[in-house]
Amino acid sequence: MALNDFFAGEIATELLKMLISISRKSLLCRASADQLITYIHELLPTIEEIKYSGVELPALRQSQLHRLSELLRSGVELSHKVLASSRWNVYRNLHLAKKMDKLEKTVSKFLLGPMQAHIMADVHHTRFEMAERFDRVDNSVRRLEQYFGNIKIGVGGGGWVEEAVRSVDENVVDGSSAVGLEFGKIKVREMIVGREDLWVVGISGIGGSGKTTLAREVCKDDQVRRYFRERILFLTVSQSPNVEQLRTKIWGYIMGNERLDSNYVVPQWVPQFECKSEAARTLIVLDDLWTFSVMEQLVCRIPGCKYLVVSRTKFQTVLNYEVELLSEEDALSLFCHHAFGQKSIPLGANENLVVTECGRLPLALKVIGASLRDQPEMFWLSVKNRLSQGQSIGESHEINLIERMAISINYLPEKVKECFLDLCSFPEDKKIPLDVLINMWVEIHDIPETEAYAIVVELSNKNLLTLMKEPRAGGMYSSCFEISVTQHDILRNLAINLSNRDSINERRRLVMPKRENAIPKEWLRYKHKPFEAQIVSIHTGEMKDVDWCNMEFPKTEVLIINFTSTEYFLPLFINRMPNLRALIIINYSATYACLHNISVFKNLPNLRSLWLEKVSTPELSGTVLENLGKLFIVLCKINNRLVEKEVDLAKVFPNLFDLTLDHCDDLTQLPSSICGMNSLQNLSLTNCHNLNQLPLELGKLKSLEILRLYACPDLKTLPNSICEMMRLKYIDISQCVNLTCFPEEIGRLVSLEKIDMRECSMIRNVPKSALSLQSLLLVICDEELSGIWKEVEKAKPNVLIQVSEQHFDLDWLKE
Repeated sequence: MALNDFFAGEIATELLKMLISISRKSLLCRASADQLITYIHELLPTIEEIKYSGVELPALRQSQLHRLSELLRSGVELSHKVLASSRWNVYRNLHLAKKMDKLEKTVSKFLLGPMQAHIMADVHHTRFEMAERFDRVDNSVRRLEQYFGNIKIGVGGGGWVEEAVRSVDENVVDGSSAVGLEFGKIKVREMIVGREDLWVVGISGIGGSGKTTLAREVCKDDQVRRYFRERILFLTVSQSPNVEQLRTKIWGYIMGNERLDSNYVVPQWVPQFECKSEAARTLIVLDDLWTFSVMEQLVCRIPGCKYLVVSRTKFQTVLNYEVELLSEEDALSLFCHHAFGQKSIPLGANENLVVTECGRLPLALKVIGASLRDQPEMFWLSVKNRLSQGQSIGESHEINLIERMAISINYLPEKVKECFLDLCSFPEDKKIPLDVLINMWVEIHDIPETEAYAIVVELSNKNLLTLMKEPRAGGMYSSCFEISVTQHDILRNLAINLSNRDSINERRRLVMPKRENAIPKEWLRYKHKPFEAQIVSIHTGEMKDVDWCNMEFPKTEVLIINFTSTEYFLPLFINRMPNLRALIIINYSATYACLHNISVFKNLPNLRSLWLEKVSTPELSGTVLENLGKLFIVLCKINNRLVEKEVDLAKVFPNLFDLTLDHCDDLTQLPSSICGMNSLQNLSLTNCHNLNQLPLELGKLKSLEILRLYACPDLKTLPNSICEMMRLKYIDISQCVNLTCFPEEIGRLVSLEKIDMRECSMIRNVPKSALSLQSLLLVICDEELSGIWKEVEKAKPNVLIQVSEQHFDLDWLKE
């Protein structure tokens, strides 16, 4: 009988052992497991007393104990699932953590209710102050929220996203991403280093064969780096390139002036000058180049300069290395790495069929292998059967490759699958800022940020996207602002293929796959009917009023506008998007774009997130965005729009809680009206190189929790009023090279947990009040400044003074 089992202590003892294991191994479930351990430790003496008391309990009390027994049995089953779940399966672990938290609350309610009122009274007549035992139960949700908040500010060793980024870096270091490419690397290196007569060499191969991976391996080769003295520029060309912008980048890099004026005219003919020094040697890598005509426009014979062209096409005039399919041994090794976490098949497994059906293509092996990791035997059998029913990967390899990988996508949880398909809404070969992705998913899938982060990591672990970290010292403490997402073009084509299976008016995503000169004819053909798309993605060149037409989008919640132009007329049909929640406007031209028809901003009552990039900030007077919560202004010309007297930011954005201004070079001062934004929680002013003054009354932002002032070199002082920000948890002043001191009363910041002050060499001391920073956990600084924190470190043993590592910029690999 369950009651007898309970009294024997078997269930409680078994659960206790499992919870101890969970507490050691599972970060997400640790808090709930620890609390349940406390409950069981408190229960065991009572169980023993009941067991030996000889008192016959009434039937009602027996049934209540039976309920508790069943509750603990369910805890045993749940614990089995938690311990069996891989730490890489973040999405599943998040749901198990929620179930564990629910179990903790259920046990707590039982013990606070019938268990306390009846069993304790009937058997022992002992009164306990149960409230003292369970006073932490209601804090369980807050503990989870605090953990997820730490993901953004980097306290406690980062979070899922950072771990996923590190795992990508580790794969690069241990060579697992370059299995079977060693021979190709030697051949390409011989062509670009050993052949002085060659100035253009190529890498070709079918999609998914590892061409880009090989090119990156060549760039990282020590001999190649020494030969070119680190002068290597890696550019992604893509199917619809901006040739003039690429030419300007190449010419600027060769000339040593990477910030050429956008109006600079790159010469069509270059005089044959002599290379006077080996220092002039330069390697230009043109990845994902599609046509010979584009190549002709980008390559230019200059002594000392060589080009490595990566393409699916084998150009006849270029000496070329063709990437071959992996050998059976290498294919098996790559598959096993992603499916089992080792280089060979585990004992008793036979997975040669899966490897064969993947056509020995690295991309397919990575995606399908990762999708099978930690899955039960029946799942493997199902995938094997579906793979064996498809056509072999042959001449029409990309279509068949997409069909193979679609099998993995269809086995994803529904919400994760939808998020993967959303990725096709962004242009090919472009970095997607993690913030853009997270905000979009939060709005259209009605999920919390924590779940959105979990989905990002889940897709990364399954090799369906790549997380990239910007090159910045102390990387493990970087926030989400330094992380972006990229995706292989075949995976993007897969997402487009799966998204386009409905008729055009009924698609959930309406996407221009590549840059168009006008609205696609297919859209115009069906414009008489409303489009049901939840996401609309537009990618064009310059668009004027007459280039748009009337279209209805009654259900659109996310609009992504990508363009390449200096003048751009926003489509007036934005006014007919009543449910629009997120608007993303990105200009990919070399100059700032002037936006027209900005009156559409006045008719967006439900807009919650706005991202503006590489545009001149529009006129804000007379505009009120009532529900806007997040505003990102990136690489924009401010033109004093924010400091105009008639613009009161607190009235324009009455409910804004997240404001980011990044790489806004003409921003010299922050408007004082920002101090009235009472709901603001996150203020980021990053890479604003001419910002020299903050409002004296900045401390009025009482709700502020995160203040980022990264790379604002003209900033010399912080207003004393910031010491009034009682909720401030994180302040980043790194690379504020002219900042001379902290405010004297910094100790009043009772919630401050982290200070990032890398490359702040002008700060020579810390105010004595810093000893009062009761919540401080982490300070990141350069080695020569670590000494100024010794007194604080001595007085507060829990404070970690983290010396930032020396960093070398390899951004050319991530261009």
